[in-house]
Amino acid sequence: MGHLRQEVEPGEAGLDPKALARLDAHFAHLVDDGRLPGYLVALSRHGRVAHLTTYGRRDREAGLPVEIDTLWRMYSMTKPVTSVAALMLLEEGHFRLTDPVARFLPAFADPRVYVSGSGRGTRTRPAAQPLLIQHLLTHTAGLTFGFYHSHPVDALYRDAGLESSVPEGANLAETCEVYASLPLQFEPGTEWNYSVATNVLGRLVEVVSGRDLDEFLAERIFRPLGMDDAGFCVTAEQTGRLAELYGETEEGGIAPIAGLPLRGRPRFLSGSGGMVASAHDYHRFMEMLRRRGELDGTRLLSPAAVDLMTSNHLPGGADIRAFGSPVQREPGKAGLGFGLGVSVVIDPDVTQSPSSLGTFSWSGVATTTFWVDPRHDLTVQFLTQVRPTGTHTVGPDLRRLVHEAIVE
Repeated sequence: MGHLRQEVEPGEAGLDPKALARLDAHFAHLVDDGRLPGYLVALSRHGRVAHLTTYGRRDREAGLPVEIDTLWRMYSMTKPVTSVAALMLLEEGHFRLTDPVARFLPAFADPRVYVSGSGRGTRTRPAAQPLLIQHLLTHTAGLTFGFYHSHPVDALYRDAGLESSVPEGANLAETCEVYASLPLQFEPGTEWNYSVATNVLGRLVEVVSGRDLDEFLAERIFRPLGMDDAGFCVTAEQTGRLAELYGETEEGGIAPIAGLPLRGRPRFLSGSGGMVASAHDYHRFMEMLRRRGELDGTRLLSPAAVDLMTSNHLPGGADIRAFGSPVQREPGKAGLGFGLGVSVVIDPDVTQSPSSLGTFSWSGVATTTFWVDPRHDLTVQFLTQVRPTGTHTVGPDLRRLVHEAIVE
């Protein structure tokens, strides 16, 4: 089993130790103040870990500390991994980005688009174009989440038992059948709406490869990259290293909440958010992307495929705030385009926190985040386990503090 370790002093990697001390102090204060249970943060430059800090508890009630080998629910940081799996199959010639999803998942053959009304009075029309694989990868499919509470189609998802994106007891194939039975929120390719699309992409991977999603990821990504702890469940041996999951309380603190059923293989294999991993595991994945598809002699993707993944695919070079559906038009999306499974900085001057052109990233709902900054040859990950009730400042604060530390 691999362990993450610091490999070079910050100064040797062009990072300011005093600025990094401010970064650690900032997040330690959030732990001491009861707003985070604990955290791990790691910065690497030129492929070498130059800053690695753990602080606080992985389980406050049991008094267990965050350790280097702690396991974390990655939630939506699963999406880039599933996207890489799809791109591997793309490069092998199994499909094209412009292929209809229905070629592999027939339930999506005749999509309908929302017109007006709600509930049983909902009016729809046939989609003017098919749902394409590229729409799944770019979140422009017209799919949505039931928990948004911002559009009548969201309510239809809830009525179908999709408040948490999966009907109780259903597997991935069955869940995608339910998605396909519901209207699209908009015409495919005309807006950006973060959604269950990556679950559909995960099912596509299964159908094309003939393997269950967890088996495909283990055989083709996790084991080749040495991501020894990554998977969709934890073994009896791993259970003691899994961090407790917390939610924010009305009083401004945190309290334990139920997490994914990680102890035992889940019936529903979520390509959107089912992965558990260690910091070492995700470091290996980030480094593969930083090196444009290859790590330690193992190549998963060509450089051209990584470049395609990390380029903005929104029409006309738009950012998410301009092209997004109404629920997505928040200030934090300004200056961010979207590639194939990751966001991409396309205008650093208008982002809410310091950033570099071409930086690609994504985050998870439990306040985990990562990014790769090609300009500074930098990878960053921050891991904790808190599901916020509203907008969290951890991501913007982390970006500001990291950029303050870059002196070379």
